[in-house]
Amino acid sequence: MTLLADLHIHTNYSDSTLSPQEVVEQANAHNLKCVSITDHDTIVGISPTRDAAQKYDLEVIPGVELSSEIHGKDVHILGYLFDYQRQDIIDMLNCMQNFRVKRMGQMIEKLKAFGIDNITLEEVCSLAKTDSVGRPHLATVLKEKKWVPSIKVAFDKYISEGAPAYVPKFKQTPYEAIELIIKAGGVAVLAHPMITGVDELIPSLVKAGLGGIEAYYPNTPSATVEFYKSLADKYGLAVTGGSDAHGNSKENTSIGSIKIPYQCVEDLKKRVSKES
Repeated sequence: MTLLADLHIHTNYSDSTLSPQEVVEQANAHNLKCVSITDHDTIVGISPTRDAAQKYDLEVIPGVELSSEIHGKDVHILGYLFDYQRQDIIDMLNCMQNFRVKRMGQMIEKLKAFGIDNITLEEVCSLAKTDSVGRPHLATVLKEKKWVPSIKVAFDKYISEGAPAYVPKFKQTPYEAIELIIKAGGVAVLAHPMITGVDELIPSLVKAGLGGIEAYYPNTPSATVEFYKSLADKYGLAVTGGSDAHGNSKENTSIGSIKIPYQCVEDLKKRVSKES
């Protein structure tokens, strides 16, 4: 029997509707051997997921999805198998979460120019179990208050990059995100490169310490998967992948929709042991 993993899952500690317990139950239902909690700019969901997984033979490896930006593009860097109890990474993530709250307040203020004046920062932040509040939370409130018919319209009309109520994310480059993960003893992986569209930066990211590339991702043609696997082979990178599950807050993703060989987890572990 082939052992399988899903290494890109979010919980309600960031912008998913799934609790750690629900993540574990769904992972078990899909016969997964290993998952990684990769919440946005927070690691608080890792421990409760590990606690919930004890009732099953389910491995939960530490993960995070760090926000960064370069040349006006959002670039997400996944971190795996790092020491998530290190104070420096905790401090940086706290700083990033504080910025998220400030950014959310700015977006809410911008929406007032369109007559949307009945949304408060407190109610948006209440949808996240931590301060890792994000645009999906604001989109949810916009939909609930009938300002838009769907979360997609909320993004397209108001809060996607380039839309009138958009506010840029925390000012960190992908190189700095990679450095943070490496300092904490982990492996840095370029998230969903087929969406991000920064292939030209991969050589410089590798020089900065990038250790992997997320080749397996929902709704990705097999030819695209093979292309990124070939890039991983060219640069000596680990190959990862996952569902990017967000529960009901993101369409077309669900736990187990992408199942990758457990060998990918083993490859990440070997990379950590070599670098430690």
